[in-house]
Amino acid sequence: MLGFINGFLRRRQRERLRVAEFSSYWLEILKTNVPLFNRLHSADQEELRWRVQVFLAEKQFEGCGGLTITDEMTVTIAGHACLLLLHRETDFYPELYSILVYPSSFLVPVKRDFDDAPGIVHEGVDVLCGEAWPTGAIVLSWDEVCQAFSDDRDGTNVTLHEFAHLLDMEGGEADGTPILQDHEHYREWAKVFETEFTHLRRARRRGRLTVLDEYGAEHPAEFFAVATEAFFENSSVMKQQHPALYGELKGYYQQDPIMWLSRSDPVK
Repeated sequence: MLGFINGFLRRRQRERLRVAEFSSYWLEILKTNVPLFNRLHSADQEELRWRVQVFLAEKQFEGCGGLTITDEMTVTIAGHACLLLLHRETDFYPELYSILVYPSSFLVPVKRDFDDAPGIVHEGVDVLCGEAWPTGAIVLSWDEVCQAFSDDRDGTNVTLHEFAHLLDMEGGEADGTPILQDHEHYREWAKVFETEFTHLRRARRRGRLTVLDEYGAEHPAEFFAVATEAFFENSSVMKQQHPALYGELKGYYQQDPIMWLSRSDPVK
């Protein structure tokens, strides 16, 4: 009963936010720091503004390493996160409760087994610019977030990457397969992604660069996140080099970023 009441109240709040006035200051942040926003059709811009309002009302931001959270940070991150939700029936990353933001890259302790000493575990640290946790948090480096929106066509965007991981994990384990529409979609998705993942791993071994960041060859989950970055930020090249992969992502995200390139609707 309590879950039903909470769901009802959440839906009512979201509907109120749909018609609530969007801050002009927030709009300027979207236009400046989420360049892809400027290429959207006016109806999509309106939907994104609503989704940003819901996201900011429901998620908590926390500054780490002495960083003070500002509206610029929250709106920038929310704008990129909600770009992945356009046109789709979703629940705004339901398992996500907190976004932790560091001023720059951060250190994460790790333990590894080394081949030269089986059974011996070595402790160390990784330097990261973003991380998605299955326990309801995302960690981002603000420097890297800024670097991503300073060049929105280089095929890399840490915010899109980490939020793609969250979409992947909505289906359970992070394995490169988010929740799809039906069994037929899962079958075609698996066929295309397995082929493309194999090709990327082969390209990395041969030292050949592609539109997909070689980091995607690490694991199917990283491949999905890297492919998402390229899909939104380097769509023309990706469609040319990987048409089947582009088609799968177009179907999943219900968007076609190539169409944005010639779109000139004014931002309202």
